[in-house]
Amino acid sequence: MKRSNGQSRPTLKPVAVMDIGSNSVRLVVYESASRNPVPLFNEKVLCGLGRSVASTGRLDEKSVNRALRALRRFRAIADQLNVVRIDVIATAAAREAENGPEFIARARQILKNDIAVISGKEEAHLAAAGVISGFPDAAGMAGDLGGGSLELIGIDKNKAATGGVTLPLGGLRLIDLSGGSLKKARKIVNDELDKVGGLEQGKGRPFYAVGGAWRAFARLHMTQTDYPLSVMQGYKIAVEDAVTFARVVDHLSPESLKHIQALSRARRETLPYGALVLECLLKRIHPSEFIVSAFGVREGLLYSMLSRQERKRDPLLMACDELARLRARSPDHARELCAWTDSLFALPGTSETPEQKRLRHAACLLSDIGWRTHPDYRSAQSLSMIAQANFAGLDHPGRAFLALSVFYRNQGLISRKKSPRIRQLIDQDTLSRARIIAAAIRTAHVISAAMPGIIPRTHMSYDDGRLVLSLPDDVAVLEGERLDGRFGVLAKELGLKPEIIIGGRQSVSAIA
Repeated sequence: MKRSNGQSRPTLKPVAVMDIGSNSVRLVVYESASRNPVPLFNEKVLCGLGRSVASTGRLDEKSVNRALRALRRFRAIADQLNVVRIDVIATAAAREAENGPEFIARARQILKNDIAVISGKEEAHLAAAGVISGFPDAAGMAGDLGGGSLELIGIDKNKAATGGVTLPLGGLRLIDLSGGSLKKARKIVNDELDKVGGLEQGKGRPFYAVGGAWRAFARLHMTQTDYPLSVMQGYKIAVEDAVTFARVVDHLSPESLKHIQALSRARRETLPYGALVLECLLKRIHPSEFIVSAFGVREGLLYSMLSRQERKRDPLLMACDELARLRARSPDHARELCAWTDSLFALPGTSETPEQKRLRHAACLLSDIGWRTHPDYRSAQSLSMIAQANFAGLDHPGRAFLALSVFYRNQGLISRKKSPRIRQLIDQDTLSRARIIAAAIRTAHVISAAMPGIIPRTHMSYDDGRLVLSLPDDVAVLEGERLDGRFGVLAKELGLKPEIIIGGRQSVSAIA
């Protein structure tokens, strides 16, 4: 048997971004510069370069040595991965410290690469570009909290606003300026925010939170609420809940912080200060919701490399198509499913929005990625793979919908009450859509055995309360009990009666 693999996978050219921040130094190597950035390698070292810049004006020598050691390793890793391009940026600590230029010169020697020491406004715009990369329809305000500074910038219609501000409110800087006093830190934060105009522009609109400190805050919130997903990208917290939780966190004692096992020791130190900044900021902005963006300055830099045409591509469908090419028996068949299931939503009453259609097509592309797994574990592994995948352009309810669609496709349409916990993230209507799409895909796979060129010759339609499947004579032999059963389940999910027509004739099972 010859299997179609669709288009051959193009040769990818890895690119790297190194980010020399006030708290961490990080290397991310991506498979390529594309609309769907997939990390090949990701490592950070919490060097604390900005720990004493506010009080001494200098980068601490111990922190400098740790950073240079990390950069030496990062350069070697990039060479091992045959990276074709390395972009290195340095932010608040390096640009503000008296010995910053000396440190950058030493880093350039090690990396044998240029280093861009970016301004606060440039950092704000890159953070906004990162948010747009992860949320193609982003509109609201983005905030990027690092170790040395906070950048704020508006986003409107997928474009970063002109301007953008940077404030000296990073976690390490606040610890330094306040002498470790959260009471003093609160006054510093409020005094700085008093100087900022335009915060009211974020009122009633989403606030996109960027940076490790706020991801740590969200991680702790996930743990405390027993959230059924662990993916940071797109995690939402109601604003009132975020403010309340931030107030709790920024009052935690050092002793209480020691017992937070969900976070690293280094993150625990800056967590209360990150929560404090967030509390004060949300009270002033009054946004509609708090949304975590795992895409930030590094992804924004990658996004800025792309052509205008590439930026317009759908990152979710690109990622799903890539997974189909890598893992499905036939990516061509996965694409055929997208068109074949269109007929289910062609009539009033079963219509769908453009976003629902987009997610259905994504589910079809992902429907066969677990086929190599043992049947007993196929549904659970496929669900886990999709639920935790590195997807952009997808919120958590959408992620749950995709994961459940493929879960039911493999497991069968088990009782809704026995569905995985991720089902909590979607409503009953969305759950019904996931089940309908799963039932349709199960029907298609019985007809085609996951091979291309078969299902486009069949057709589904509605006729007076019946769901009709038409098979041409040359594939009539595929009709049988298994198809009758699966097609019957699909019709039941739609509230219809099943009927199979073969070459214009009603099938025996339908007559019986």
